[in-house]
Amino acid sequence: MGLTKWAYLLSESLLSDPLPRRWAHSLGVAKRARSLSPIMGNDAELLEAAAVLHDIGYSPAIATTGFHPLDGARFLRDRERADERVVRLVAHHSCALLEAEERGLRQQLEEEFELERPHLVDALIYCDMTTTPDGTQTNSTERLDEIVNRYGPDTIVGRFIQRAAPEIHAAAKRVEGRLAQVSADSQPM
Repeated sequence: MGLTKWAYLLSESLLSDPLPRRWAHSLGVAKRARSLSPIMGNDAELLEAAAVLHDIGYSPAIATTGFHPLDGARFLRDRERADERVVRLVAHHSCALLEAEERGLRQQLEEEFELERPHLVDALIYCDMTTTPDGTQTNSTERLDEIVNRYGPDTIVGRFIQRAAPEIHAAAKRVEGRLAQVSADSQPM
């Protein structure tokens, strides 16, 4: 079974029944990842797999710490023996180190999981932070506003996302710049 097929089946098994909205979001993030294939080269499949798996740590079947990047990555590493790069992307998706810090889990996250290559980290941030909770496309500004409004500005998630906003917007701009360059390069003269 291929990496992406396995990832979709696993994510669906963990999210679709208990968390259908989270499953819809994950499908939207994966769709966004597929749209980046012109700039991802050999990492396109890896990105799509990580995108559909990024939120499995919310699943009641595997949530242990309450911090979904850590729970998801540990499950993928320990129970699924998943590709190490997918595990690292799930562990660190969307500036997870900052949220881990808010939760007192930064040291655990850093010690257990290395960061993946910056272009992949940017791409997964972009995919997650330009997809609504229902799986439709948006932009990073609207997505961050939605997160702060949903959780509240003074909650752990609200504080973290406000701290992460500059890096999230910068990652989105870098990805959009790469997409624009590929598009410009492919235009006939």
